[in-house]
Amino acid sequence: MSKLKLYFLETRPQFLILSVVLVLHGAALAAWARPGSFHLGLMLLAMLALALMHGSVDALNDWDDWARSGIDRETKRTPFSGGSGLVPSGQIPPRGALALGVGTLAAGCAIGLYLAWVAGWPLLVIGIVGALSVALYTPLLTRLGLGELFAGLALGTLPVVGTYFLLTGHIDGVAWISGIPAGLLTYNLLLLNEFPDAEADAGGGRHHMVVLLGKRRARWLYAAVEVGAYVAVVVAVTMRVMPAWTLLTLGAGVFAAKAISGALRHYDSFEALIPSQGANVAAVLASNALLAAGYLVAALTAKG
Repeated sequence: MSKLKLYFLETRPQFLILSVVLVLHGAALAAWARPGSFHLGLMLLAMLALALMHGSVDALNDWDDWARSGIDRETKRTPFSGGSGLVPSGQIPPRGALALGVGTLAAGCAIGLYLAWVAGWPLLVIGIVGALSVALYTPLLTRLGLGELFAGLALGTLPVVGTYFLLTGHIDGVAWISGIPAGLLTYNLLLLNEFPDAEADAGGGRHHMVVLLGKRRARWLYAAVEVGAYVAVVVAVTMRVMPAWTLLTLGAGVFAAKAISGALRHYDSFEALIPSQGANVAAVLASNALLAAGYLVAALTAKG
């Protein structure tokens, strides 16, 4: 396998789809709330910047978990957790993962600075929070019990709000409200993936919510947050903040229900939890995609 492909795989590209659907979510919201605001070029640049930042945190996490904390020397990988496995297997040297993480972070920040110059200072503030979340996620935030919170913010709520501002020049309440389910689902994306790694993480000094609460109690936190994401959509529609078409998001509840059921039953089983992790990924991707679809249908029907 070529080095270029290995380094591409180190960013875990299969999960960078989240960056795409989050920006689509924000762009579709802008198209509905402020007609005529859509700009393809800016949207694509936002997707690229967010994907670079997302890939950066994955690469930096792999480097830290092998070269500094040693967590990956004890971690058992699943298709959804435990890192890429390329550094522990020797396919990529630790310094290569570090260079990739720093490089993609710098590239993402450069694009973000350009977009902030185009859109205005609020986007700069959002970008700074995002960049700090990437840089501090592994060495600090995960050790303070704040990793899930900042992941939900930086790779959930803020991309929706930031994309909306980039395209409209406004930060309206609806953007923050629509960003709530996105943030909650990303929070849970991290939370469930921490269950298989809890023992290794605790040994390496990491204090995320599964370590702090224990698996038995953390499973109920996962279930509550997952349900809360969909309740937030229903409440927003009921209050006429979001259009009725965004109830399409409830279709992703099929995946969420499977993830919750599996987490409650198999929270302490490495193998049996893997299908729930897959359903969890499907839930967050499908939810954001269906929110985007709902806004687009609402925008088109309003025109009609």
